Amino acid sequence: MRNYKCLKASAYTSGTFSLVPIRDEDKLDILKMRNEQIYHLRQAEVLTIAMQETYFANVVSKLFDQEKPGQILFTLLENGEFIGYGGLVHINWIDKNAEVSFIMKTEFEKDRFEYYWKNYLFLLEEAAFKDAGFHKIFTYAFDLRPHLYPVMQASGFNEEARLKEHCFFEGRYLDVVINSKINKDA
Repeated sequence: MRNYKCLKASAYTSGTFSLVPIRDEDKLDILKMRNEQIYHLRQAEVLTIAMQETYFANVVSKLFDQEKPGQILFTLLENGEFIGYGGLVHINWIDKNAEVSFIMKTEFEKDRFEYYWKNYLFLLEEAAFKDAGFHKIFTYAFDLRPHLYPVMQASGFNEEARLKEHCFFEGRYLDVVINSKINKDA
């Protein structure tokens, strides 16, 4: 397992869940999920296997060598099974904040969305706040998934901003909702 230089722990565990540094073995599952869920991602085109291979070789592999990478990506496992991936992206090391990113297998979106998001956020906060020392983490989400906001609130995130008609999607303008959480122990 690879480790990030900026984190003390190599994995974060709670019950049956583990958050581990992103694994190469999951790249095709990640590709599939991203293409299936492109509607809520900031992804301009369908990804190909070649694009994914290049991304992992040229971007992901280099994250582990950097003292302050621009993103820290993880795989979420339940009982050792791949559930999804995400991490801290658009990291601002000076201001100690980062955007939260997470997507799960598409088949879990309907019935297990809240369950996986809550467990993911719990582990990610340990990495972000206790280990990396971030002051604030936040989500930047197209207003397409109303079921996301109650999960965020239940996990201690607050709606910080709503950017009105901020993104153009399928012929119409949508709001972007920013939910954030401050590290109370910092």
